[in-house]
Amino acid sequence: MLKSRRIYDGRVLGLRVDHIIEPGGVDATREVIGHPGSVVILPRLDDGRIILVRQYRYPAGKPLWELVAGGLEPGETPRAAAHRELREETGYRARRVRPLLSFYPSPGILTERMFLVEARGLTESQAQPGEDERIRVARFTPAELRCMVRARKIQDAKTLVGLMWFLGGFGPSS
Repeated sequence: MLKSRRIYDGRVLGLRVDHIIEPGGVDATREVIGHPGSVVILPRLDDGRIILVRQYRYPAGKPLWELVAGGLEPGETPRAAAHRELREETGYRARRVRPLLSFYPSPGILTERMFLVEARGLTESQAQPGEDERIRVARFTPAELRCMVRARKIQDAKTLVGLMWFLGGFGPSS
């Protein structure tokens, strides 16, 4: 990096403009949104259903069906974040959380790395959503999820990644 200028530092993200020389010698200016990373949880009930949440997303201008997810807090592991977010958003607790994969949702502008994990051995408890969260929790069979994906009722990228993993049978215990 030749030069970096901070434009904005917020509670969740930061924006900077970097002047760089990329591999191959490309001289470029890049706008970069810095994000600490997040966890995406695939909560699997013992009967095979998957838990999704529905909440209004202001940037999208509508409510979306999503896998449970949330940002990593400073020093927090994806596993610890998964336990925290699952409890907060759904009220469920998981006996087991298993890492599946990680991915970059928008690597052209965003540093965020998302960690997809599977939560099993779920038991219900009391949800603890944030004051600004209005979350609906629902359970879906794999057949229902396939229909929702085909009917384009799932529009959230992290949820599509997680459901494609689950429905495509990529995991060893799928």
